[in-house]
Amino acid sequence: MTETVQKDAPFIEITGELCKGCKLCIDVCPKSVIAISEKLNGSSYHPAYYTGADCTGCALCFYACPEPAAIRVVKP
Repeated sequence: MTETVQKDAPFIEITGELCKGCKLCIDVCPKSVIAISEKLNGSSYHPAYYTGADCTGCALCFYACPEPAAIRVVKP
């Protein structure tokens, strides 16, 4: 459940299998570009996912996430 869209602008990659759906990343995102999936991951959580546009690369989601390596911020 990792999504990447634009390669010339900042974006995030969320590893759905590591996400526990705590929504902390959603709460801190200034652009509201993260949502919760309706599908379950292997651990029966609804993981977060990147909606695909407008990420500024601020990394607030990365720092808010309690799961190591669940969110990766890419700044090309």
